[in-house]
Amino acid sequence: MFFDPVLLLLTIVFMVIGMAVSGKLRNKFAQYSLMKTSSGFSGKEFAEKMLRDNGIYDVKVISVEGQLTDHYNPAKKTINLSRDVYEGRNVSAAAVASHECGHAVQHANAYVWLGLRSALVPVVNISSMLMNVVLIMMVVFAFVSHMYNAALIVIIILQGAITLFSLITLPVEFDASRRGLAWLEQTGMVRGGTEHDAAKDALKWAASTYVVAALASLATLFYFIMRFVGRRDN
Repeated sequence: MFFDPVLLLLTIVFMVIGMAVSGKLRNKFAQYSLMKTSSGFSGKEFAEKMLRDNGIYDVKVISVEGQLTDHYNPAKKTINLSRDVYEGRNVSAAAVASHECGHAVQHANAYVWLGLRSALVPVVNISSMLMNVVLIMMVVFAFVSHMYNAALIVIIILQGAITLFSLITLPVEFDASRRGLAWLEQTGMVRGGTEHDAAKDALKWAASTYVVAALASLATLFYFIMRFVGRRDN
């Protein structure tokens, strides 16, 4: 049977870890949303100022629905901030807005890792769509050895693309936070010490979600590779 206890255990373990990290992240952002910044700027104003300070005038800051839905869209050149961040005048808003602007700065400076991640987006989208189809094929061909092995190789290739994307995402996210925090400190937009440390802590937990996702993807890839090697040895 294809869905053995090992794969199920991996899924459950990383699901629990992911939920714990996400819960901690939400708590941190809720905590720091109560901490007003000394500058009194809103998330929108933080973002617009950081863009201007970096000589970026072709990126628009807009508000989007949802919570923690903030992101930079390189295709449309928009900083998309959730309503709480867009309107918020607190450390959480400052941290998120500066982080997303960090991506815009990466884009403007042709940051290599961001370019690689963007190039992989269509590949990952296709891989994710095909994954379920191939998994079903593996169940169908469970008793046809050569067909099963071929499907397993395809799964390894698809999961490899997804894992590569997850790993490349890490330097992109860490660098965006570094750029945002450096700007906040250099410009004095948040007070050094308490405010800066809080912004750094919030972004640390945000980055942790990407670390967990990368580890989960890597573990899944390793599982499929070991399964394939084990079948070859039998």
